Amino acid sequence: MGKIIVAGIGPGSPQDITPAVLEVVREADAIVGYQYYFQFIQPYVREDCQCIDTGMKKERQRAEQAFELAEQGKTVVVISSGDAGIYGMTPLIYEMRRERGSDIQVSSLPGISAFQKAASLLGAPIGHDMCIISLSDLMTPWEVIEKRIVAAAMGDFVTAIYNPKSHGRYWQLYRLQELFLQHRAADTPVGYVRQAGREDQNVKVTTLSAFDPEDVDMFTVILIGNSQSYVADDKMITPRGYYRDIAQDQGKVGQNIMIESFRTIEGELRRKDYPLDHKWALLHAIHTTADFDMENILYTDEGAVETLYKKVRSGELKTIVTDVTMVTSGIRKGALQRLGIEAKCYLSDPRVAEMVNAQSLNLSISQLTRTQAGIRLAVEEHPDALFAFGNAPTALMELCDLIRKGKARPAGIIAAPVGFVHVRESKHMVKPFRDIPKIIVEGRKGGSNLAATLCNAILTFDDAEQLKPGRDL
Repeated sequence: MGKIIVAGIGPGSPQDITPAVLEVVREADAIVGYQYYFQFIQPYVREDCQCIDTGMKKERQRAEQAFELAEQGKTVVVISSGDAGIYGMTPLIYEMRRERGSDIQVSSLPGISAFQKAASLLGAPIGHDMCIISLSDLMTPWEVIEKRIVAAAMGDFVTAIYNPKSHGRYWQLYRLQELFLQHRAADTPVGYVRQAGREDQNVKVTTLSAFDPEDVDMFTVILIGNSQSYVADDKMITPRGYYRDIAQDQGKVGQNIMIESFRTIEGELRRKDYPLDHKWALLHAIHTTADFDMENILYTDEGAVETLYKKVRSGELKTIVTDVTMVTSGIRKGALQRLGIEAKCYLSDPRVAEMVNAQSLNLSISQLTRTQAGIRLAVEEHPDALFAFGNAPTALMELCDLIRKGKARPAGIIAAPVGFVHVRESKHMVKPFRDIPKIIVEGRKGGSNLAATLCNAILTFDDAEQLKPGRDL
């Protein structure tokens, strides 16, 4: 009785064919396969070996010929590129054996898959959980493929893409890119290799947003990184987590938890194309509140966070003034010290009480709150500070009045008072000052914790690109 051995011959390079596969090729009485693949094994085939090659889309025909030859008592090797068990002939051979009720012995030998070869050429992109998706809808309805794409993107899997394109399938890869961008950051690394292991091999690394589907064909394997993947020295790397453990051992547990939290938040954002400085502020706001409504209500002027950070770095911005002490307490002391910034709140200044008491004696003048008085004092001493409000809308309104009178010229404003009386109005009053960089938590929401974390976002903006918050914890 003959037998069938299904063998993966690797992606194309002779060096990538395993010794076990070469051995069965040398011993085969017959070899069945797609005609294109015979060029890779020809030097190892016996002269008397019967070679049966067929064109594309003849898989069932090849399988039937293999069984017919094996039933004649021959040792038959069925070849597939890469690994025969991955989109190859192995499943078909086993299915046909059951369908025919055959007692022919069937076995399989693994091969180096195209995604493994591509990964080795790209660096180390599959260092963590991954999946493989074929975009060919010949055997699988597109609706099912699309569900798998979304699941892979949402699950943060490193994803290998097979059969990305053909003459008749030109739009599917564009749709995959669109779906991934709904769940992954635009700068997610993407690597792709054409003709891996062959003479005209071509290796490229780009990002998810910059990736051009027109640059690939049927002979290309694409690898999309996960949220932790990065590019270094033109190599794509997905860390397993070893250095994270070392960092934790060195006492950076808090920072690593914060980094992981930020990555989780980023993965759940509805939009993936926020400008970096807005996204950095947004991640801080959501991390502090666990409120994804911040996507709807956090407003930043274009480039506001980056502009204010540059003012800090240049020494132009030296003071942060807050409306209440809770905001000052929430601004990281390590960041203030590192950058030479002073954070001040005038609420407990004895002059504030004097100012409020003096005005209370004049019944013809509307009463002054302590936070308003604190802002008046702050403007006298630091008219060009960054002003951060997390509690008192009256204090924010006071600053707006002083700006209009030409007494204050803030480097920037963080408007996040919380409450029900005059809160929305105070935030509306800030927006007309178009030449002042502003960060505003719209509506009733806000709070001292939000105002403080938005200050921290500004002070650590140089960590935004690498998504590494918590340096000063």
